[in-house]
Amino acid sequence: MGEIEGTAGEEEVIRVRIPQRKDGELLATVEKMLGGRRVIVQCEDGVERMARIPGRLKRKQWINVGDTVIIVPWEFQNEKADLIHKYTRPQAEWLRRKGYLK
Repeated sequence: MGEIEGTAGEEEVIRVRIPQRKDGELLATVEKMLGGRRVIVQCEDGVERMARIPGRLKRKQWINVGDTVIIVPWEFQNEKADLIHKYTRPQAEWLRRKGYLK
């Protein structure tokens, strides 16, 4: 769930939350902000979905175009989803290096 990196003699611990596939979680990239706590995301399975930003994330973190996030598609409408986690830049870079992101 993390990695230790060596940078100029310093060790930095990066903790990264991996999507739980058994729970239906997918990695996605924010493509467009729609307003009203809604965004368009491009998912790793190739589907573009509309995702809702919950109030707990809206108040604590800003979501911007280009951010890497975890979403959970709705069971009854596959083209919509709930956004449940936002990655920081170092975490997204770690995911790219490890092959989780393209």
